[in-house]
Amino acid sequence: MAHKLFRKKTVEQIQRDTDHQGSGGLAKVLGVKDLVSLGIAAIVGAGIFSTIGLASYNGGPAVSLLFVFTAIACVFTALSYAQFASTVPVSGSAYTYAYVAFGEIFAWIIGWALILEYAVSNMVVAISWSEYFVSMLKGFGINLPAWLTTSSEGAYDAFQKSQQVGIEALSSSERIAAAAYQQAPHLGDVPLICNLPAGLITVLVTWLVYIGIKESRTASNIMVILKVGVVLFVIIGGAFYVKPENWTPFAPNGMQGILSGVAAVFFAFIGFDSISTTAEECKNPQRDLPRAMIYCLLICTVLYVLITLVLTGMVNYKELNVNDPLAFVFQSTGLNFMAGVISVSSVIAITSALLVFQLGQPRIWMTMSRDGLLWKRFASIHPKYKTPGFATIIAGIVVTVPALFFRMDFFVDLTSVGTFFAFILVCGGVLYLDHQGISEKSKFRVPYINGKYIVGFALLLTILGIAFYGKTVIAEWRALSYTDIIEHKSLTIIFWLTWAVLAFFSYKHEFSTLPVAGILVNLYLMTELGASNWIIFAAWLVFGLIIYFIYGYKRSKLNTAKE
Repeated sequence: MAHKLFRKKTVEQIQRDTDHQGSGGLAKVLGVKDLVSLGIAAIVGAGIFSTIGLASYNGGPAVSLLFVFTAIACVFTALSYAQFASTVPVSGSAYTYAYVAFGEIFAWIIGWALILEYAVSNMVVAISWSEYFVSMLKGFGINLPAWLTTSSEGAYDAFQKSQQVGIEALSSSERIAAAAYQQAPHLGDVPLICNLPAGLITVLVTWLVYIGIKESRTASNIMVILKVGVVLFVIIGGAFYVKPENWTPFAPNGMQGILSGVAAVFFAFIGFDSISTTAEECKNPQRDLPRAMIYCLLICTVLYVLITLVLTGMVNYKELNVNDPLAFVFQSTGLNFMAGVISVSSVIAITSALLVFQLGQPRIWMTMSRDGLLWKRFASIHPKYKTPGFATIIAGIVVTVPALFFRMDFFVDLTSVGTFFAFILVCGGVLYLDHQGISEKSKFRVPYINGKYIVGFALLLTILGIAFYGKTVIAEWRALSYTDIIEHKSLTIIFWLTWAVLAFFSYKHEFSTLPVAGILVNLYLMTELGASNWIIFAAWLVFGLIIYFIYGYKRSKLNTAKE
C-alpha cells in the first residue's frame, strides 16, 4: 500500500489526459495581457484595500520593507511556478505539480490545502468588500440595519464583551456589533444576524464565473484598469500630503512589530499562483504563464511599497488600524471628496480579486476529479458555457455560507498557512525536476545558480551573526522552558533543521540556489504565524486524508488503470 501512496503522473500522461477532453474541454481564450490582468486582479485586492492598514499599525512605516522581503519570497516561488507551468501546462496549479514531483498523497494534500486557501481567501475578500460597500452606501445617506451587515460571530462576541466590561469600553465597531445583537429579529431564541452584502457579492461573482471565461476575463480587465487607477490616484494624490515626521520612528515596534504583519502582508500577495489554474484556457501557456507571473508580481510589489510609504506618511501609523485605510487617510486630512471616490472605486476593485479566486477554486476541484480523487461530477464541463459548472456552484456555496456568519480576522492567518505550504512544495518540486532531468523539457527554467557551497555558507554566516550580534534572540531562547520551546518555537527548530538538511543535499546534488531560497524564506515566514491557525490547518488536512482513503485512494485513475 505504501508505494501506491507515492505513485506519480508523468508530464506526458497529464497532457494526454487533458487532450482526451476534446470538444468537452475548456475554451482557450487567454493571452499574456489577460493573464497579467487576472494576476493583478487577484494580488491587488483585499490586501491593499484592507489588511495593509493592520500591518502598518503593527509595524509602522518599516512594514514597507516587509513587503519587499515578502515579494522576494514570492519571486523565488513565482519562478518555480513558472517553470512548472511551462512543463505541465494544464489546470491544477500546485496540485498537478506535486503529482509529478512527489506522488499522489502529496498531490492530494496540496490540492486539499489549495481548496482551503482559495475558499478562505475569498471569504476575507467578500467580507472586506462588504465593509467598503456599507461605507459607500452611508456616503449616499443609505444605512442598512447593522444586523444585516455584521457577522453573527462578531456580534455575539461584542455583546458578551459589553456585558463584562461595559459598553463604554468597546471600540466604535464593537458597539455597532453589540447593538446589532440586541436589535436583531429572533427566530425563537436565535438572533438573525448575517453579513448579507458579503453573501450576495459571492453569489453574483459565482454566477459570472459560471457563465464563461470570456465574460470573466472582460469583467476582470475592466476592474483591473479601475483598480490600478485608484492605487495610482492614492499614491500621486497622497504624496502631496505626506509629512516626513510621520516616518519617524521608522520601526516603532522593532522587528517583532514588523513580523507580526506577516500574515496580512503575505495575504496581500496571494493570487499570482491562481494564474496557473487557468493554464488550459491559455492560448500559449508555456510561453505566457511564466511571463505573466513575473510581470504581475513586479508591478504589484512596486505599487505596494509606494502606497505603504504614502499611507504611513499621511497619518501616524497608530491611526491605521481600520478596515478601509485608503479612504481613511484622506478623510483624516479633510479630503472627503477623494475619500468618497476611493470608497466607491474600492467596491468595484475588490470585486475583481473575488472573481479571480472564485475562478481558480473550481478548476482545482475539476482537476482532482479528473484524476479520480474526487466525485466525477466535479469534472463535468458545462456544454454551453465551457466552464466547470457543478464545481463552480459548490465553490460558491462553500465561500458564501462562512462569509455570511464569520469575522475577517479569523480567516487571514489561516489563508497564509495553506499558501506557504503550497509554495514550499512547488519550490521543492523544481529541485526534483532538476534532479530527475525533467527540467530539460521545460520551456522556462528557474535561473540556475549552483548552491553547492552557497546554501551551507549562508547557514554558517547566519549562525555566526546571531552568535555575535543576536544577544536579544539568544536571551529570549534561554529564558524559555523546554515546554515553551516545544509549544512556541517548534517551527523555528524545524526551520533550522530544514536549512541544515538542504545545505547537505545542495552540496551533494548541487541544487539550484533560488528554489532552495524559496523554501527557506517561505518556511521562515510560516514560523511567524499563530499556533491556533496551525491546529485548524492540521484538522483540515486530517479531514481531507480521511476522504482520500475512503474515496480517492481506490478510485484514483493511477490505481484503476493497473487493475
